[in-house]
Amino acid sequence: MGISRFNKEGYIDLTPYKAIKSVESKKKPRFPFHPMVYICSPFTGNVETNIENARRYSRFAVEQGYLPITPHLLYPQFLDDDSQHERDLGLFFGLILLDKCSELWVFGDYISKGMKAEIERAKIKGQKIRYFDKQNKENKSSFFISN
Repeated sequence: MGISRFNKEGYIDLTPYKAIKSVESKKKPRFPFHPMVYICSPFTGNVETNIENARRYSRFAVEQGYLPITPHLLYPQFLDDDSQHERDLGLFFGLILLDKCSELWVFGDYISKGMKAEIERAKIKGQKIRYFDKQNKENKSSFFISN
């Protein structure tokens, strides 16, 4: 459908056509572009608390206008974290997803072994890395305790 290029007498009249097309082109999309960010936070240790934190961090990313990629909420659903082979496979899959993201967001007050691998990969790829504490406050320094 849309607007006709012709007036009611049947002659071409592009003025109203162009005006309406201009207005239509300026409409904001229902869901604007959301850059993908990789959520990096601890998983092992207190798994239940860490999963809840990862959910909270992911929600924070959405509220900031980003599309969060949080592999440690996905892969433990069907990969066994107690199996070293399956854990390594999940970490490998996560690194592939990290390559598709525009930024790496690191959350928490310590860096686990898996997180360290993700941070190193982001550095190698030249991706922007942002650090946040447990309360989602951005920390401009990258001082953390490594595990």
